[in-house]
Amino acid sequence: MFAHLFNQPKAKGSHLKLTTLIFTGFVIPSAFAWQAEKIASGFTLPWAIAYVDEQTLLVTEREGIIKRLDLTTGKQTPLAEINVVAKGQGGLLDIAKSPFTKGTYYFTYSKNQQGQSATTLAMARYQDGKFSQWQDLLVTDSRSNTTRHFGSRITFDQSSVYFTLGDRGERENGQNTQTHAGSILRLNPDGSIPKTNPFINNPKVRDEIYSYGHRNPQGIWYDSQTKQLWSIEHGPRGGDEINLIQAGANYGWPITSHGQEYWGPFDVGEAKEKPGIESPVKVYVPSIAPGSLVLYRGDKFPELNGKLIAGALKLMHLNVITLNEQNQAIDEQRLLENLNERIRDLEITPAGDILFATDNGKIYRLIR
Repeated sequence: MFAHLFNQPKAKGSHLKLTTLIFTGFVIPSAFAWQAEKIASGFTLPWAIAYVDEQTLLVTEREGIIKRLDLTTGKQTPLAEINVVAKGQGGLLDIAKSPFTKGTYYFTYSKNQQGQSATTLAMARYQDGKFSQWQDLLVTDSRSNTTRHFGSRITFDQSSVYFTLGDRGERENGQNTQTHAGSILRLNPDGSIPKTNPFINNPKVRDEIYSYGHRNPQGIWYDSQTKQLWSIEHGPRGGDEINLIQAGANYGWPITSHGQEYWGPFDVGEAKEKPGIESPVKVYVPSIAPGSLVLYRGDKFPELNGKLIAGALKLMHLNVITLNEQNQAIDEQRLLENLNERIRDLEITPAGDILFATDNGKIYRLIR
């Protein structure tokens, strides 16, 4: 414990969603729809999952507990308890396996800073079923009295760590580049600042910022095949966005938005789009409330290859987006709508399996 801190039968407890296949005028019910196979249950607000090996998954619970899940037996084992500010949307958040150093995992969590909370990036070693060498890499300048909009997902390119920060419930942070809030940050694996960051040595912008103008991005994914960085973020009432992230770009919040005010039927911001601001690839109205994002690359589900997949919290489904060669969203599918689960996090295994965690404390595997 840290001191500072398809062809398978319907699984029990899962829900089958019927689809139809149309062949030359005949409508045929299909029993080969996407299904959710339950692996385990009983977790308390699992915010993130990370693959270790074929038998092992690591799970973060928002109250600050890291657990090991045996994927074969479903057995849960508490490994560590981190001292976090577990209030509102804050707590122990993401976990991601390092592609740089064997046995290293990165975490984000809300850390107490003089009675307020700040999104923090940390790393630790995992070996022989134990964590050690916990190290905070960046306690971001994002502390706030609010308990909203922490972000906070992690992804990696060939040499860097990216993680997302929400505006912390203070809209002006989206355009305030003197704070880390409302931004996507990029660091070296050891927490230092890459010399190639877009605003390096710009006194008007924090060196760690890679892009800004974000409201609450809770999904980020780097696709190594195309070398593109994708994110998905919560809009206000309507206006969730999928964005293709460019170095140094402004994504508009709160100047531009496709959402409306919570207190009335009035648009948020000055416009939906404006010159000099990156427009989203896709907008969701009404909101699906995205909790995670992956881009699937694998042979197990060839029909999903190259597609973005987001977990939806409010509308409770897996949201699948097809992109064309111009990175335009040309099709949307909604899988597992009858599961009635707020889907929080997604993980793709090396074998191409898709695992996901829900707010009800369950871990599922997507099957066909």
